[in-house]
Amino acid sequence: MNSRKLIDTARALVAGDKGLLAMDESNPTCNKRFAKLGIPQTEETRRAYREMIVTTPDLGESISGAILYDETIRQKKKDGTSFVKAITNAGIIPGIKVDTGAKALAGHPGEKITEGLDGLRDRLAEYIQMGARFAKWRAVIAISDGIPSPGCIESNANALARYAALCQEAGLVPLVEPEVLMNGEHTLEQCSKVTEEVLRAVFDQLYAQGVMLEGVILKPNMVLPGLNCPKQESLDVVANSTVMCFLRAVPAAVPGIAFLSGGQSGELASARLNAMNIRFRSRIPWALAFSFARAIQQPALQIWQGQQVNVLAAQHALYHRATCDRAARRGEYSAAMEVAIGPEQHHITQASR
Repeated sequence: MNSRKLIDTARALVAGDKGLLAMDESNPTCNKRFAKLGIPQTEETRRAYREMIVTTPDLGESISGAILYDETIRQKKKDGTSFVKAITNAGIIPGIKVDTGAKALAGHPGEKITEGLDGLRDRLAEYIQMGARFAKWRAVIAISDGIPSPGCIESNANALARYAALCQEAGLVPLVEPEVLMNGEHTLEQCSKVTEEVLRAVFDQLYAQGVMLEGVILKPNMVLPGLNCPKQESLDVVANSTVMCFLRAVPAAVPGIAFLSGGQSGELASARLNAMNIRFRSRIPWALAFSFARAIQQPALQIWQGQQVNVLAAQHALYHRATCDRAARRGEYSAAMEVAIGPEQHHITQASR
């Protein structure tokens, strides 16, 4: 294990007020999003969509790393340039999702365990040869009556730690993602309690597996009430609850926390991250960054619609969302940045850049 290289890569992923773009949707998930918009669900359409993303001009101004999927890391632009090379040329660090998905956890109705440890060492070696420098593994924890159970939390924490240890052995920075889901009617207080419990379990297991925390990036949920909770809290309450929870559970050795969006709108995810950085940026031991998927991609996907004529407009929307998120890292985001721009203006703006 090259400790210095791991530390340098981890720091680079959260440097310069930048964050991560999660473009690691599985093929079935990507196809579902295409289907909702009437876009053909083919390998070529997925390739074209991803090319639109990786060729967005100046994306590296706000994005430090891009998380790819197995199909994506093997794909190329139409001119034959690999996506990994295109990303690297843009100053963005390539990463790869390595879990194989969350499956039902035996003996625990309503709970899941993430799989993919079998054969992982060999897969990591292959991904490094392709140019990956970090990896991602996602565990999902639901809140409902009687769950999460200790067994679910412990099983997922152990899997995350074993994955992280294998990554560092191979020379990849592990992105550790324990996601407490937003689905449900739970309160912010319940989310805070479960999130802290999950984080403590994860770091206990990381210690047990000998993982070097300076070479890890944490990708967690924000502390939020469930989507169906009658009481939706203010930006400041969310910011305070999230940061205080993490101060209790996340060691200072971790260089960065890159929040997932978890189904939040792009605007709300930016606003909540911004509130955290306004209030706490000067008083916390780790960088508070972002690792968003839909919260960055969704406007671009809706504009693109599978049509080459819409690429420039879609790229402008993608660049705009990433720029908003970088501003949120500095505590400089505001609703005034969210100026409604139609497709026609998008074409003009992008073409003039």
